[in-house]
Amino acid sequence: MHVPLSASDFLDRAVQVYGERIGVVDEPDQPATSWGSLTYREVAVRAAAQAARLDELGLRTGDRVAIVSHNSARLLTSFFGVSGSGRVLVPINFRLSVEEVAYIVGHSGARVLLIDPELEPTLGDLEVPGLEHRWVLGRDDAQIYREGATPLAWDVDETATATINYTSGTTARPKGVQITHRNIWTNAVTFGLHTQISDRDVYLHTLPLFHANGWGMPFAMTGVGAQHVLLRKIDGAEILRRIERHGVTMLCAAPAVVSSVLDAAASWDGEIPGSGRVRIVVAGAPPPTRTIAEVETVLGWEFIQIYGLTETSPLLTVNRTRAEWDDLAPEDRAAKLVRAGAPAIGVRLATTEQGEVLARSNVVLEGYWEQPEETEQALAGGWFHTGDGGEIGEDGYLTISDRKKDVIITGGENVSSIEVEDVLFSHPAVAEVAVIGVPSEKWGETIKALVVLAEGATATEEELIRHCKERAAGYKAPTSIEFRDVLARTATGKLQKFKLRQPYWDGRERQVN
Repeated sequence: MHVPLSASDFLDRAVQVYGERIGVVDEPDQPATSWGSLTYREVAVRAAAQAARLDELGLRTGDRVAIVSHNSARLLTSFFGVSGSGRVLVPINFRLSVEEVAYIVGHSGARVLLIDPELEPTLGDLEVPGLEHRWVLGRDDAQIYREGATPLAWDVDETATATINYTSGTTARPKGVQITHRNIWTNAVTFGLHTQISDRDVYLHTLPLFHANGWGMPFAMTGVGAQHVLLRKIDGAEILRRIERHGVTMLCAAPAVVSSVLDAAASWDGEIPGSGRVRIVVAGAPPPTRTIAEVETVLGWEFIQIYGLTETSPLLTVNRTRAEWDDLAPEDRAAKLVRAGAPAIGVRLATTEQGEVLARSNVVLEGYWEQPEETEQALAGGWFHTGDGGEIGEDGYLTISDRKKDVIITGGENVSSIEVEDVLFSHPAVAEVAVIGVPSEKWGETIKALVVLAEGATATEEELIRHCKERAAGYKAPTSIEFRDVLARTATGKLQKFKLRQPYWDGRERQVN
């Protein structure tokens, strides 16, 4: 028997088994009227109302609905009201410019655009060919949901595209990643299995829901009847308060979010909320070993690292502490957890002769929306080409060395910027650091570190360079250091190295030397 998999399966089970349980706690502090606390049955009613309204508008199976929103119950529900009814949800990064949003809406061919109220001043007049309806969440709910109506049944096709998630656009135009219902289902179930979620969990949405569909947690947590707590904007102290107030047991975050929580914990009065209970799943960049150790020693939380890409739904590897590491010191355990991890169930990994990481799995994208050449290149040879450089150890664990384009080749030697960043971050005065390659007439490229100092801390360029030379090979030490107030990051906390590097390469045809 073959029963097609669907994104709606997760909400269907939640209603059947946990219908009267509070499933979603909406963000209370937002420009739209908060939906407050919703049972899973109420979530399903609102998802059905959204689907019924799309029926009225004449949106057919496969038609696109774009949404630009901070984390909210309306956005969470749309994964089921739009994708769950056979249409395609296009969740868009709310930090993008008007021009970038217009490109994505136009390129995806979205017929409906839903906008967060905070974004109405900039996106409220957006005009894009083919866009038929543009509504503001909260203000225009009567146009978005048809209460009491029964939506048309969808003949489920698990190979159909459920969402189109646009990559961050670090090179040229962003690409639309087609994630199918089968991709979503496999990723959610696998992620839930490796992190051991259950109906006793309370999940805090610190990760933007637009980012790789919240890594699949909207589906996984719903399927087991766990409670969702929506957080609109990131603040370390507020994360701790929400964990304390709601009994949160799990959250997902980028390393920058972890750092904000550790900063808030330094001035927290009393026991850290969630100590001995919370597990935090981290991805986006390998965090420094010091940060990993402090999650355990300062917060009392379990640290789990994953690795993946938007194109892989995103889970490829998981690194979670294991019984063999129980007797290790926190710092030694952190040294093992800093790796990307072992392949998740159903994932096959390999590397090319050049060190690029390749993957095969049911979580790999269907293709890039209307970009067949890019799709063919990414899936060449029956493997997905990640663009990341890495090594697979004898124990099967993957270590990411760098983005291929971020490897610094100085004097003929390859240097991993991540390795240098980790060394610099071990200096107590360093709060943030980005290491990039800049042109050098003598060495081809040389290493530059952009450093944000911790509040109240001091350090000189000479001191930090000496710190590196004492802990790593001399050729890996920066030849120059610039001190910055902030470093450019994406909405999910990733360092935007292409922006940091650009001023040093302006006027050159190639970004390598």
